[in-house]
Amino acid sequence: MKTSPYQRKVLFLIFCVSLFNYIDRQVLYAVFPLIKTDLRLSDTQLGFLASSFMIVYMCFAPFVGYFGDRLRRPLIVGVSAIFWSVFTLFSGMIKNYGQLLFTRSAVGIGEAGYGTVSPSYLAEWFRKEERGRVMALYALAIPVGSAIGYLLGGFLGQRYGWRNAFFLVALPGLLLGIASLFLKETPEKLERPAQVPLRDYKALLKNRTYLLVAFSQAIGTFSVGGLAAWMPSYFVRSFGLSVARAGFLFGLVTVLAGVGGNLAGGWAADWLRKYTRRAYFIVGYCSFFLSAPFGVAAVLAGSLTMCLWLIFFAEFFVFMHYGPYHAAIVETVPVEMRSMAFALDIFIIHAFGDAVSPFLVGVVSDAAGLPLAIFLAVLYLLLGGITSILAGETYKKDFHGGLGRHSLQRPEEAAA
Repeated sequence: MKTSPYQRKVLFLIFCVSLFNYIDRQVLYAVFPLIKTDLRLSDTQLGFLASSFMIVYMCFAPFVGYFGDRLRRPLIVGVSAIFWSVFTLFSGMIKNYGQLLFTRSAVGIGEAGYGTVSPSYLAEWFRKEERGRVMALYALAIPVGSAIGYLLGGFLGQRYGWRNAFFLVALPGLLLGIASLFLKETPEKLERPAQVPLRDYKALLKNRTYLLVAFSQAIGTFSVGGLAAWMPSYFVRSFGLSVARAGFLFGLVTVLAGVGGNLAGGWAADWLRKYTRRAYFIVGYCSFFLSAPFGVAAVLAGSLTMCLWLIFFAEFFVFMHYGPYHAAIVETVPVEMRSMAFALDIFIIHAFGDAVSPFLVGVVSDAAGLPLAIFLAVLYLLLGGITSILAGETYKKDFHGGLGRHSLQRPEEAAA
């Protein structure tokens, strides 16, 4: 079955919204030096701007997820994009640090609203046989949007000032948000309009496959977040690079690895699904087990060129699990609970991932040196391989094990 023009329209629009989600998020970091000078801020104050966003983002997601299962998801997508774009715009109008802290925290509210509903909404427009590739394309917005955010922020901030950088990146998000309001809800959701009582969401905590997928993602996010924060510093300290060149090289490697890894992971999962229903999890544990050795070898490399190549392959493989695991959540959670499922997933992957990894890597670095800290962060990926294997086993038992079908299924489905 070929994809329809409307399906392609949904994919294109949701991808573009997601792209500016990450552009608006990352542009702040590109203009850190300019904001620091203009507002006379300390590094601690700058760092807390990033932390405040992440705290609000992950804590607000469950609240939006509850309503995401009750309202038209295109409405939430559109309103969320408009909301974060408006506050990105306001970030360029602030007069002091307190106002900037407020606007960046508010951006986290809007992006949490979008992040909880968009994955399931997009996936439901496509057949199960296509979802690995579709969700991989969706996940491409993470490395590509982040890279564009760094590049646009640096260019616009340097040429036009950091305030104008916020103004210019906010406008496309506003337009995309308005366009999203006119999207239709998926047929699958319209066929299942029943609302789940709040108390019934505790069933998510009994879904072993879902939880193992979420914690596997958290392990990947922990390592990727640690690398993102500290690899440029590692290049500066170990190979004598300038700060600008270190950031450019790591950003280039990350965006190339992210694009290649996401596409490869989605394609591999959909191809393998022709032969086994555990395809998402097989790609998942291969992703983690292949990534860790390259990451470890990168720390041991004696030359910059070799280190960059090894980091590229480490990130290429770790990015492979992103699309398949988004698709796995859609498959293992009923349609009327998926927004909350992605909301809880957001909380788990950030609370146990990149919200803590830069700090913990820094603690180990102070105690034993940055090379050892990064070595341990990438070695940690092996645990993600183990949890991915367990996720595949529980999926087999709970969803395709006859009498062992999972409690989240409807009674009529379990009896089928």
